Amino acid sequence: MPISVVEANRQYWEQLKQDIIHAAPGLGIDKIGFASADPFMDMKTILEQHRALGYESGFEEPDIEKRVYPALSFTEPRSIIAIAVAYPSKLPPNPPRSEPGAFRGIISRSAWGDDYHHVLRNRLAQLEQFIRERVLDAKLESMVDTGALVDRAVAERAGIGWSAKNCAVITPEWGSWVYLGEMLTNLPFSPDVPVTEDCGECTLCIDACPTGALIGPGQLNASRCISFVTQTKGMVSDEMMEKIGNRLYGCDTCQVVCPKNKAKNWTHQPEFQPDPEQVKPLLIPLLSLSNKQFAQRYGDSAASWRGKKPIQRNAIIALGNFKDHSAMPILMDTLLHDPRFEIRATAAWSIGKIGGDAAIEGLQAALQKEQNEQVRIELEKALQKLTAVQEVISDVE
Repeated sequence: MPISVVEANRQYWEQLKQDIIHAAPGLGIDKIGFASADPFMDMKTILEQHRALGYESGFEEPDIEKRVYPALSFTEPRSIIAIAVAYPSKLPPNPPRSEPGAFRGIISRSAWGDDYHHVLRNRLAQLEQFIRERVLDAKLESMVDTGALVDRAVAERAGIGWSAKNCAVITPEWGSWVYLGEMLTNLPFSPDVPVTEDCGECTLCIDACPTGALIGPGQLNASRCISFVTQTKGMVSDEMMEKIGNRLYGCDTCQVVCPKNKAKNWTHQPEFQPDPEQVKPLLIPLLSLSNKQFAQRYGDSAASWRGKKPIQRNAIIALGNFKDHSAMPILMDTLLHDPRFEIRATAAWSIGKIGGDAAIEGLQAALQKEQNEQVRIELEKALQKLTAVQEVISDVE
């Protein structure tokens, strides 16, 4: 029979905690921990400094107080349950490869398989049911990524792992290849001990960051993070387009180089196993996807939350970085006819990167009809660079 919060004693809560820990693997949870619901005062200072320096992404909860004080999101919280669910880091054997005329992009590991938001919410819903069957008046509220609290701070306090220099949580068991979620409760569970292992003197993640977005241990300038930039919808600077390479969504560099992730690849969660053709897709076909086709192909992926425009823009960038001449016809069609000015501007950059006489002719033709000032700027920049290259070649000849 369920018992009320008032009726239960300390021994009951400790036994329930152990029952939850024992049940977690059967609920699809790879690691579970318990934390107090006290304010995260150390995090408040970090968040305030982060905002003052202009390092926020704009995707986070804007109210810093809500990110720090659990009581602002939940009435009289007494504990927080944190969970981690592991995901794969490697594609199956013999994945598709880029080759001339058939270049491919890459989607980051955090968006492989089904959208982790839905999967973790389902796991937490099962955990909520498990608790409510035992505590009559349990108050529970689950969050996955989109909640007010800082997932990383909760996970660290609950003993899931430590907050690493690359701003990920590293677990001793699973590395940093884990999704995080948490549940606020009115139940007085005893807190776990935080993990004491840390990164030591290693700075591989900071050194490997393609754009220097990791400005120090645990400090990220989101505006320079490729993972963030690939999710924006607007235009991207020339520098960032060069750095994006063939990334369509997200960036895994700081996790791939981490020694704590060496040889760690998790295949036991069927929802997260990747379809190689989906996560390493041919670039050119992406440009002609309709909204319906995009939803059918990527609607179940975490990469779909910003819609098709960022992925199509990033595919155009990748074609330019590959200097794929076979893409010129569709890029020219995009430049001349796509209604989205950011896409046209990106196509101008990409055509300029590919170069050649056809590129110059196409850019000049587009400049004659283009009305948007930002696109015209990109067209003129691309033409100037190509013209300068031609002049150098002429001088050499």
